[in-house]
Amino acid sequence: MAKDFIGYQALTDSALRGVVRDALRRIEKSGLIGAHHFYLTFKTHGEGVDIPDFLKEQYPDEMTIIIQHQYWALKVKDDYFEVTLTFKKLPAPLHIPFNALTAFFDPGVQFGLQFRSEGETGAAKTGPVMVPSTPEAAPAPEPQPEAEAPVAEKPAPQAGEVVSLDSFRKK
Repeated sequence: MAKDFIGYQALTDSALRGVVRDALRRIEKSGLIGAHHFYLTFKTHGEGVDIPDFLKEQYPDEMTIIIQHQYWALKVKDDYFEVTLTFKKLPAPLHIPFNALTAFFDPGVQFGLQFRSEGETGAAKTGPVMVPSTPEAAPAPEPQPEAEAPVAEKPAPQAGEVVSLDSFRKK
């Protein structure tokens, strides 16, 4: 296979992170509408990530946050977003660069994206996650108490597949 001097993988990755940025910008301005809510998974020790130390200790590699009922001070910039969530009934400001994201999922409309980690090679990890649109095909996430922002090690979607853009390219 010929060397890719244009860097299509990086361009695709950047464009898909832009989808997440634009979705966050919409809720920054008007709040969440309908069934939309977001699961955002990120590398806790990624470059530029600023979260409280107790969260870094509890989640040494990846952490998933949910933006749904209780979030404050959402600010979306070109390269990062900031949001305040509660953990153990204490407010915690989070600063998360878009490059630290590894997954995004909106279970309200069954839409998700999965991203490469920085330094990871191969196209198979970046691309839209195709999830079933029928409610019986994908179980709904367990309801979480509203007193704390729910946190999980892995994103909620259990059904679906990652589609590699390489599968559509001529060889």
